Amino acid sequence: MASKDDKKQTDAPASKATPKFDPKPVNVGGDSFIDRVYPYRKKIGGFVVLGFAVWAVIAVVIHFRDSGREKKTDQLALVLDVADRKVVDPSAPPEANPALKDHDPTFATAQERATAILDALVKHPTEVAGPTYRASLLVQAGKLDEAMTEYKQAEHKQGIDGVLAREGLGLVEEMKAATEKDQAAVQKGFEAALATFAAMQPDDKGPRYAYSLYHQARLLGLLNKTADAKAMYEKAKAAAKDSSELAPLIEQRLASLGT
Repeated sequence: MASKDDKKQTDAPASKATPKFDPKPVNVGGDSFIDRVYPYRKKIGGFVVLGFAVWAVIAVVIHFRDSGREKKTDQLALVLDVADRKVVDPSAPPEANPALKDHDPTFATAQERATAILDALVKHPTEVAGPTYRASLLVQAGKLDEAMTEYKQAEHKQGIDGVLAREGLGLVEEMKAATEKDQAAVQKGFEAALATFAAMQPDDKGPRYAYSLYHQARLLGLLNKTADAKAMYEKAKAAAKDSSELAPLIEQRLASLGT
């Protein structure tokens, strides 16, 4: 029986083979790139419009920024036009100075020019003209109190700006002291200037360190502390050994003290 059954199973016609899985590719959203993005056209358009809007804002900012730079440059040029004018004795013959010969605008004194530059800075403000520069002009214009105020605004700055501000402040304190009629006020002013010069450049490797020592030596001499002045000049001489400008001045000062 079992063999007959096996034979029947063997002789039975073969069933159809199981069909192979052969899925057809489907393009979701269309057959092309345009078809795919078409449903998102409004969003994409919005992003494009937003991009152009941002670009327009940036362009406007750049325009006004550059316009501001041009304006600042123009302001500075107007100030420099005044500052470039020479100081010439009006009684001098034209051949003695090219500015007179060419009829260029000039000033009779440095004080007159400084005053004109200060007026130009008021009319045409510029960031380039900081407190130290304005203070130096005020000194030339004879306005020592105003110069002192300007120097004090910058005396605590770092770097060379602070050094120059402290040096200028010391010089103004010295100049004001020299105009005092009371001897006690003179001495007090010189001592204040000495302290300012001592704080001018504490770094022995920093800029204008030798000038700090030189100014201190001068003030010690003005205070009749001759021995201290000589010692400070010697110290300044060592610090200024490579300075063709300051070294001769120190030698002259030492000579005047009898060294």
